[in-house]
Amino acid sequence: MASKHGAVIVIMGVCGAGKTTIGRRLEKEVQYKYLDADDFHSELNREKMRMGIPLTDEDRMPWLEALRDVINEYLDNKKGLILGCSALKNQYREMLRSGYPAYKWGTYASPVNFILLDAPAEVLSVRVNARAAEGKHYMPASLLQSQLDLLKIDDCEGILKVDATLTPQAIVNTILNKLQFQGCFHHDCIEFH
Repeated sequence: MASKHGAVIVIMGVCGAGKTTIGRRLEKEVQYKYLDADDFHSELNREKMRMGIPLTDEDRMPWLEALRDVINEYLDNKKGLILGCSALKNQYREMLRSGYPAYKWGTYASPVNFILLDAPAEVLSVRVNARAAEGKHYMPASLLQSQLDLLKIDDCEGILKVDATLTPQAIVNTILNKLQFQGCFHHDCIEFH
């Protein structure tokens, strides 16, 4: 169900917040395509993370540019996209917002919307350790703190924060019920200037 103008919902947060789980559930609910930003990392970035080395802004830039280009493609084709992406810093989110060609940096007026899956560090640590023990992710739990340290959100960005300790279905229901995002799940999606 692509919207008239296209819309992008970025499910953001640190490792272990549940971005993939929620993104895939939303994909089924709203029929937007789900993409995992981790799939866009270079092999070099993945290897650094496997070794427990935090990525630098320089490491992330080609990754963010690739994500921006994908966002642009979906918006240009008037399709809906759900992107699971850490998007930890304002400058990273600005890069993603700029996938909308008319975006003016610092205005936050873009069809690229962000939803933060928010959970206490203790909960995230348990999740990341469990995933690592199962061999389900390349990022070790040792990098969780570096992500938490990077996560910075300004209230004026209008990012929806959702309690990531809720059940996955409760999280999805919370997202679907928020007025701020409802229009993006229908053919008559709000128009952006």
